[in-house]
Amino acid sequence: QLQKDLEEVKELLANATRKRVRDVLLAEKQKLELEIKNQPLPKPKDVTEEEKSSLGGYTVKINNYGWDQSDKFVKIYISLNGVQKLPAENVQVNFTERSFDLLVKNLNGKNYTMTFNNLLKPISVEGSSRKIKTDMVLVMCKKKREEKWDCLTQVEKESKEKEKAVYDTTDPSEGLMNILKKMYAEGDDEMKRTINKAWVESREKQYKGDIPMDI
Repeated sequence: QLQKDLEEVKELLANATRKRVRDVLLAEKQKLELEIKNQPLPKPKDVTEEEKSSLGGYTVKINNYGWDQSDKFVKIYISLNGVQKLPAENVQVNFTERSFDLLVKNLNGKNYTMTFNNLLKPISVEGSSRKIKTDMVLVMCKKKREEKWDCLTQVEKESKEKEKAVYDTTDPSEGLMNILKKMYAEGDDEMKRTINKAWVESREKQYKGDIPMDI
C-alpha cells in the first residue's frame, strides 16, 4: 500500500509546477520512502510453517501389505485410502538391487514410509516401478532371474528354516521329541499335564515290553 502511495506522489510531483505544491509533495515522498525502508521483513518462521503444512505432518511406518509374484515380477500391494488423489510426485519409490523404500508424502496430513531390506533375490533397478491405483500403491520389483521366490526377504527365509529344523530331522524319534518339547514349552498347564501323562504311560509300556525299546 505504501509503495502505491509513493508512486502516486511521484506522478503528482512530475506534473506539479508551483513551488509550494512541489515542496509539499517532496516532503511526502521522503516520508513515504522512509516508512517503506523501515518496514519489518517477513519472518523466516512464517515461511517455514507454511512449508511444513504443505508437506504434511508426522510420518507413519507401514507394516501391512500383501504380495504375489509372476515369472518376471514380485508385486507388493500397499493399501492407502485416497492415495490416487495425490500428485504423482508425492509417491516415491527408491530401488536398489536388494532393497526398496516407499515414501508417500502428505496423504491426509501424514507421510507414510515402508522399507524392505535384504530382498530374497536381486532385482533389476531399471525394470522396477510403482503404480498408483484406487486406495492402493503397487510396487513392482522386476526379478533379475525368472525363478520362484519362497518369501520376500532373507530374514523371512532364515526364520522359516529355523522353524522347519524343529520338525525336520534325520532321526524320527528325535523329531517327535523336539515337537513335544516345543509343545511343552509353549503350552498351558493343561497341555503340560497331558504331555507328562502321555510320557509316563509311554515309559511304562516300554518297561512292560509292550513296544520295542528303540521306538
